[in-house]
Amino acid sequence: MKFRNFKMVDYVVYGSGCFDQLGEILAPRRVGDAPMIFFVDEYFQDKKEFLSRIPLQGKDKVVVIDVTDEPKTKYVDQVRDELVAEFGTVSGIIGIGGGSVMDMAKAVSLMMTNPGSSADYQGWDLVKVAGVYKVGIPTISGTGAEVSRTCVLTGPTRKLGMNSDFTPFDQIVLDPALTKTVEPNQRFYTAMDCFIHCVESLEGTYLNAFSQSYGEKAQELCEEIFLQKENWDDDADEKLMMASYAGGMSIAYSQVGVAHAVSYGLAYLLGTKHGIGNCIVFDKLEEFYPEGVVKFKQMVKKHSIDIPQGITKGLTDEQFDTMINVSLGMAPLWENALGKDWKEIMTRERLRKLYERL
Repeated sequence: MKFRNFKMVDYVVYGSGCFDQLGEILAPRRVGDAPMIFFVDEYFQDKKEFLSRIPLQGKDKVVVIDVTDEPKTKYVDQVRDELVAEFGTVSGIIGIGGGSVMDMAKAVSLMMTNPGSSADYQGWDLVKVAGVYKVGIPTISGTGAEVSRTCVLTGPTRKLGMNSDFTPFDQIVLDPALTKTVEPNQRFYTAMDCFIHCVESLEGTYLNAFSQSYGEKAQELCEEIFLQKENWDDDADEKLMMASYAGGMSIAYSQVGVAHAVSYGLAYLLGTKHGIGNCIVFDKLEEFYPEGVVKFKQMVKKHSIDIPQGITKGLTDEQFDTMINVSLGMAPLWENALGKDWKEIMTRERLRKLYERL
């Protein structure tokens, strides 16, 4: 058996207020007068106080990222083309925001040095050249995008990441203070991405002690925050940020499972955002993850969260087939969840019935 030589993030800084160290972190990474490009979630575009803290120098530029939809390959290519046209080359890309902004930063960094379209690199280990320097700064916790070796993109035919050893960030800045203003529903949906990561990893056939150690701690933190705490406080922000980190580390050496595989189909066809999509699916997965779903429903009830129902009602056979095709294309996820015989277990008919329940 051959073991994976796992590429991790090179540098991590953690602590409330550590965002203000960004200038000194970036300084040695600047190449001549090539600018640093700061991708910022559109939420911050009118937050002047926050924007003033970004350490701009010379030709540096802030690019507001449209997160109406999750990242599309054509959007990645467009932003790359604009940066090449304006600057030729850049010193680095810094993604400040949620999973979509961080995934955009990773993808554009790679496409600054790799030819063609980002759609050409959707899959496993297709990227052959290191991207420009890249930094991830989460402003919401749960996706694990800050530590993952992928950047999930919706392309012409599928939703799939650029999974490669060149994809992880060179640096991440984990500042819990940046997550204080997240709206409670959005915070919950994104945090549940982390909780579901952990359940799928811990219940999966790929499980090993490395994944288990991170996954158990991340799940424990999620349950403490969402089941035991009565009020949201700084401690909750700090622990959720570390749960996101640990949850991302857990799946790095294992894999996610049924909820993610099914939600990819929803995202591709209906544009359902990743966090809420996972919640919609996981809510109906008692047969696969009975204990996890019970705890999930307890969290939903305690925090008075609305999980949308009936979102696939009225879809055509063709539309169901599109979702099924996208979902069944996620072979590693299904194998982790159901084992090597997953194709016999998760038939198209069974998956259709699951989609009809959502």
